[in-house]
Amino acid sequence: MGRVDLSNQVLQPYSAIRKAKVWYNKLAVHMIQMTNGSSKETLKGHLLQLKCHFTWKLLLQDTELNELEDRLYDQQKFLVTKYKYMVYNFLAYAMLLKKDYTKATTTLEIAEEIIKGNNPDGAGQKYLVTYGNYAWVYYYMKQYENSQKYVDKVEQIYKELEGPDEISEIYGEKGWSLVKFCGQYYGDAKQCFQKALALDPEDPEWNSGYATVVYRLEGFNGRRCLASECKSLELLKNAVEKNPNDPVVKALLALKLQDLKRTGEGKRYVEEALEQAPNYPYLLRYVAKFYRRAEMIDEALRILKTAVDLIPTSGFLHHQIGLCYRKKYFLRKNQILGNGNNYKKRVNSEELNGLSQNALLCFEKTLECKKTYVYAHVDLANMYSEAQEYLKAEETFITVLAFTNLIDEEKQQIYYNYGYFKEYCMKSEFEAIDYYKKSLQITVPSREREWSERSLRRISSKKIKNDIRDAKGYALLGFVYKTNGERNDAINCYEKALRYDPYNEKYVSELCELRLTI
Repeated sequence: MGRVDLSNQVLQPYSAIRKAKVWYNKLAVHMIQMTNGSSKETLKGHLLQLKCHFTWKLLLQDTELNELEDRLYDQQKFLVTKYKYMVYNFLAYAMLLKKDYTKATTTLEIAEEIIKGNNPDGAGQKYLVTYGNYAWVYYYMKQYENSQKYVDKVEQIYKELEGPDEISEIYGEKGWSLVKFCGQYYGDAKQCFQKALALDPEDPEWNSGYATVVYRLEGFNGRRCLASECKSLELLKNAVEKNPNDPVVKALLALKLQDLKRTGEGKRYVEEALEQAPNYPYLLRYVAKFYRRAEMIDEALRILKTAVDLIPTSGFLHHQIGLCYRKKYFLRKNQILGNGNNYKKRVNSEELNGLSQNALLCFEKTLECKKTYVYAHVDLANMYSEAQEYLKAEETFITVLAFTNLIDEEKQQIYYNYGYFKEYCMKSEFEAIDYYKKSLQITVPSREREWSERSLRRISSKKIKNDIRDAKGYALLGFVYKTNGERNDAINCYEKALRYDPYNEKYVSELCELRLTI
């Protein structure tokens, strides 16, 4: 008999076993991946329910991250309060936005230590935001077990509290974070402090926060608050009473009294605050603002130079110094113009030039520190105009107009000032009218809106005075009336415009639209 080759028959079962093992291993890996994916999604769902900086919708496009980071570092250095842990919590969030996970966790550790040091009774609710931030940081680091550990800690605290999920510390910390992040968030911050005070009406920090944000909203971006509508005065007085060791709230009260033409009364609070904290930069900037508005310019500059030595990267401080030099410039200019001696005018022109250059340098320094500071751009452009550096002024206006996240109040101020520049520096009345119109169409009550309306009325009156048949003059006045809701007067003006320019389609359209609204 010949040999029978059994090798294939013997190896076939082993081959099948190997294939089965490979398939099983692949299935196991797939199941683990599915389980991990499922648990990761479950964890993400829990994270989204946490109340901390990562769920408060602090949008990166609404702030300048490096500038925010600098401010938080400065507050770490100078703030003296048991709530300082809030600054570290916020800074950890900023660190994570920069993907610096190590600094984020280190910063949260400091926040936790501060809470422990100021919280001997171990009240768990003070840790909620810190633990929530921890959970998110570890999630981004892909350390899901650590992330889950902090989610569990938060859940345990809520169980121990045995009450509703409404916690005053969370609302208060969110309120301060929104105030620090961006002016556009002031409205939401106000609501947070209201909720915090509803839960804990006597807390000094929440009273200070609420008074501060209401004060800022009343004068936000040049808004005008009538004395009869002013609510911050009583809130600030109440905050000073509940938190007498807070010098900043005293300075804000002084500024509000100054707004209400009670400068003498306000000065008392300024002096008290300065005595409490003579080297506290966050106080000094408000004290300097009080002195500048009282035309105590040299005193304001002295205070500001002390503050800027402490915080050399503060755009706010450099801007305030620039405003002081600008104020000195215009005060001195008015004095010189009132003096009939031409020799003295020539001599003093050097002094004026020095003040002008100091203001320009300060505004330029402001924008080095805070690139998106809209009002500093406007002030810089206006000062370039005053120095007859028209090309630089034009470039500065174009730069700030190109910002993509401008709010209405900012647009309104830019449009008016750009219109003024076009009319008086570039001698382009046509372009000026366009920008005055844009400013007027923004309904926020402000000085710029009033000034834009006056400018349009002045230009229309000049046109009509020069030529009683000037249709453009009547149409321009009609536009002002229409924008202000005075329809009958607007109709009257557009009818006159059509009388002298009967085939103007724009005037016909405006008149038809107005008649349809009545």
